Amino acid sequence: MRTLLFSLLTLATLPAGAGELTAADQAQAREIYARIIAVRSSVGRGQTGPMAAYLSDVLKRAGVPATDIDTLQVGTVTAMIVRLPGKGGAKPILFSAHMDVVDARPEEWQRNPFELFEENGNFFGRGTADNKAGVAALMSTILRFKAANLRPARDLVFAFVGDEETGMLTTQRIAEHPWVKNAEFAINTDAGGGLTEDGKDLIYRVQGAEKTYATFELTVTNPGGHSSRPRADNAIYQLAHALEKVEAYRFPVMSNELTRQYLGAVGKAESGPLGEALRKFSADPNDAAAAEVLAGDPKFVGTTRTTCVATMLSAGHAENALPQTAQALVNCRMFPGITAETVRGALASAVGDPQVKITVRGDPLVSPVSEMRPDVMAAIARAVHAKHPGVPIVPYLDSAATDAKVYRTMGIPTFGSSGSFAKRETFAHGLNERLPVEAFYEGLDHIYRLAVDLGGVRGRLRR
Repeated sequence: MRTLLFSLLTLATLPAGAGELTAADQAQAREIYARIIAVRSSVGRGQTGPMAAYLSDVLKRAGVPATDIDTLQVGTVTAMIVRLPGKGGAKPILFSAHMDVVDARPEEWQRNPFELFEENGNFFGRGTADNKAGVAALMSTILRFKAANLRPARDLVFAFVGDEETGMLTTQRIAEHPWVKNAEFAINTDAGGGLTEDGKDLIYRVQGAEKTYATFELTVTNPGGHSSRPRADNAIYQLAHALEKVEAYRFPVMSNELTRQYLGAVGKAESGPLGEALRKFSADPNDAAAAEVLAGDPKFVGTTRTTCVATMLSAGHAENALPQTAQALVNCRMFPGITAETVRGALASAVGDPQVKITVRGDPLVSPVSEMRPDVMAAIARAVHAKHPGVPIVPYLDSAATDAKVYRTMGIPTFGSSGSFAKRETFAHGLNERLPVEAFYEGLDHIYRLAVDLGGVRGRLRR
């Protein structure tokens, strides 16, 4: 397998007519960003339809023909795809972002999560990082192409997914669409990006694979009874004991070439005990001491093994009754090659209580690894090095789940690259989600440069 570490020094000059990102481009993208952050597009709220309608209206007013915009409906969820027709020949390229977000409770946030705030060099709001910055980047790219009257050599298709945070059913519909199904590869804005520490660029990551997402139900049932007559076999206590054992259990250490190269590259940029452990694990995944250090760091534990964690609880039916049912959801991110049944068996063995029923929800989708393409990696390097010269470009295994798993499973190699540089924690899915202002604008230009370069626009980016 070819080496996957890229640190290309490139000259990333945009072709004549392509245009650098202007103040007007920034203002236009910021307005779109603010409008879509204000949409509470979380599951069950029916807001992906209005959001897609707004985006479609912006594009039509900019000259995108209605025939090059298609909306897809799956139940109450809406997705949208937009096409920039090329001159023919090569297969299409897909660019993807998702409109939906994990919900946020305004009363728990320091600011209204559904209003864009710019403070202390950051944009705050639900979806600022995951993934409405990506939506704005796709929109900005299409609008800049239309304004400059650019025509790519091949079709460029832009997907605005409606349910990435839940079932990814619209992602499947997109992958089956005639504009998309023959795509040569995809660029996913919902992954990848640069890591910074103390103002210093460390690496730029390109997602080439991701762990399998699976949720297991742990259920205990009991005849229950009156709360004034406690009994030894209380369903809540029994479930709590089982969860303590899940908490204590560690899956075996695992690695592959992708993870070893990624951890080794990060180790070169990290100092102290953590950097030493990263370098040692990369050189020898059987180094138990190094693996132990990484297991204690949330940033890296998911790269070295399967992980499972309790995320939700439900129990009882009345405050004055003994519980008849207690249930917990345990979310697992499974290392490539590990099946859901293997993980279920490991959890059952760890719990050691046959009365705790353990079942997997749905049918977890296992996606393949996307082998790094030299042309795609070189284009990403040119785009990154335009603003961050010489930073190493490193493929990685993502511990999270994205639309890429659907595209990869349906035969479209997918590479996660957002163009944003930030510290490791953006608080996506959590309180006070944020994205550095500079990272937002760099992400806009990154996706545009990739579309120009990979799309074969005349006078394309030069080495």
